[in-house]
Amino acid sequence: MLRWRWLLAGLALAVAAPVGALAPEAPVNVVATGTVEVVFSPWGDAEAALLKAIDDSREQILVQAYLFTSKPLARALIAAHRRGVRVEVMLDAESNRPASASRLPDFMAAGVPVWVETRHNIAHNKLMLFDPATVRGAVATGSYNFTRSARVANAENLLILRGNPALVRAYLGNWRRHKAEAQLLHSLDELPGRKRKEDGREPDRAPAD
Repeated sequence: MLRWRWLLAGLALAVAAPVGALAPEAPVNVVATGTVEVVFSPWGDAEAALLKAIDDSREQILVQAYLFTSKPLARALIAAHRRGVRVEVMLDAESNRPASASRLPDFMAAGVPVWVETRHNIAHNKLMLFDPATVRGAVATGSYNFTRSARVANAENLLILRGNPALVRAYLGNWRRHKAEAQLLHSLDELPGRKRKEDGREPDRAPAD
């Protein structure tokens, strides 16, 4: 009888586990060092802080975003690309289709490499890495989407962390892991077909600027 109870308990756990669920990894512990720039929207201008960080970058900018509709941020990244900074963009495939206000076509037209993520239900990261291979390396992350609504209408937070090489390396390693599973686009026709079930919530559809 006891044996059957163990077997039933194991079966219940197996049924409850999501199909394809990843085994949890140990958290990365990084010693606190450097500076942290904190911006709360709508009171602060998180977009202005990002624009300055983009303008200050000299070698590389890596972007990972759920939704990217901000014209000012897109223009700044394209300008950085044109002045010789290696800009790479990785976006959630479902939320950045041509029917949306996504700046994905602008990046591609300017020759900025764009990858799209399809493995996850939502590729919800929002971050930029600035010159990650240098002593100037910085991480920008938080709830802030790269959208007009995040700038003018939403309650958001943005952190720009500088002077912490170990933290930059951790984010860079995770960015590269996602890139290894993402799809590089050579044309908009290569965007994968829809496969994600909607959760009832609409993504940020406010007019872009």
